[in-house]
Amino acid sequence: MSEQLYNEGTEEKGFTIAGGEVLLFSIEDVVYGVEIKYINEIIGIEQITVVPKVPDYIKGVINIRGKVVPVISIRKRFGKIEIPYDERTCIIVLEFNDGNQVGIIVDRVKEVSIVKPEEICITPDFKNVNANRYIKNIIESNNEIKLLLNCEKLVLE
Repeated sequence: MSEQLYNEGTEEKGFTIAGGEVLLFSIEDVVYGVEIKYINEIIGIEQITVVPKVPDYIKGVINIRGKVVPVISIRKRFGKIEIPYDERTCIIVLEFNDGNQVGIIVDRVKEVSIVKPEEICITPDFKNVNANRYIKNIIESNNEIKLLLNCEKLVLE
């Protein structure tokens, strides 16, 4: 891979062309990943306060230690049918460089995985494969495909 995908040489824990740590979770039978640098905490489903006149994928807000955090349904964001929450459904709280936090509801958290450079694939630029641009890269390891999410586009667009 000669094309540079990410900024190298940063001091923070992050994902570069050399790989990095990724939190893996599943929605239905698809495994997604989020760069570990975005993870603030993982919490169980709690009371979500509905906010009127927001897009349908925004479930509402929760209070985490006095801070109001919006919560997004990944299922709804990806146009999938929502299912009832169970004991493994949880909220991954993402934190961005500006200190803003957003919770994403996922079906199951799997594990933290270290991604090796040879497992990183460039996302195809076909509109039907990644039309929403929420997928940053494809990770292929152990004969399994995992989709690395672009957190900024997922929550800000």
